[in-house]
Amino acid sequence: MIKILIEVIRRMRCDLVIDRIGPDILFTHWKLYYKSQMLNLCKKKFKFFADTAEIRPGSYVVGCSKIMLGERVVIRPNTMLFGESKTLETSILIEDDVMLGAGVHIYVNNHKFDKHDIPIINQGYYPDKMVVLKRGCWIGANVTLLPGVTIGENTVIGAGSIVTKDIPSGVVAVGNPAKVIKKLNDSCES
Repeated sequence: MIKILIEVIRRMRCDLVIDRIGPDILFTHWKLYYKSQMLNLCKKKFKFFADTAEIRPGSYVVGCSKIMLGERVVIRPNTMLFGESKTLETSILIEDDVMLGAGVHIYVNNHKFDKHDIPIINQGYYPDKMVVLKRGCWIGANVTLLPGVTIGENTVIGAGSIVTKDIPSGVVAVGNPAKVIKKLNDSCES
């Protein structure tokens, strides 16, 4: 019984200081269910966390201290922001009014896989690259954004897409890899 109590205390101490948020971080995850507790936790952990931003229960965020979330950004359940970086000051920047569907994954690094005679797990990582989501863009459910991409202002990325390269402002992009299929215009259509 004492062993278990010692493990629980160690886990609690770790959960309170670790640069992560997620269901596996038991002693802080409960705070995501209560807006005031969520804001207090996120303002301490993130590089920048706007007053109207939200992290919903069931989300994973790794490397919070390198991530910036703007006004009215909501990180929905099953979303993974993997912003841990030893080289970037800011790894993920999500500007104001960005909408993200559930299950979005954002990564700032990737495993090396250049050598066929060495197991991939032993090859290390490619250099970290910042991911930027510009103001007003909409990232559909289950989209994956790979290292170094920028999504332009007021751009739509269709659900399930995998973004491997920058996508300009004011377009719709879909697919694997995501490609622009339509430009958006400012005129209203009847």
